Amino acid sequence: MKRILCAALFSVLLAGSAVASQPPAAQGEFVPATPGASTEQLPAAPLLIAAYAFVWVAAMGYVWTIARRLNKVEGELRALAQKATRTSR
Repeated sequence: MKRILCAALFSVLLAGSAVASQPPAAQGEFVPATPGASTEQLPAAPLLIAAYAFVWVAAMGYVWTIARRLNKVEGELRALAQKATRTSR
């Protein structure tokens, strides 16, 4: 399960870096910025993909830890039930 989570995280990070590393369109000449105009903006797609990936990985990790703890408690309950049946005989 840990390998699957690591592979999923790696693929999301790799996909996000591929989208972010595309060069901007070339311009033929210098165009000065107008005062008050916002010229620098972060692209939203890589940030959105990273946010969704983080939430999915965190949710899957949480479900995985809950399942592990639940299995441990069920094992302890089985052992306790066996011990109780031995002592009641």
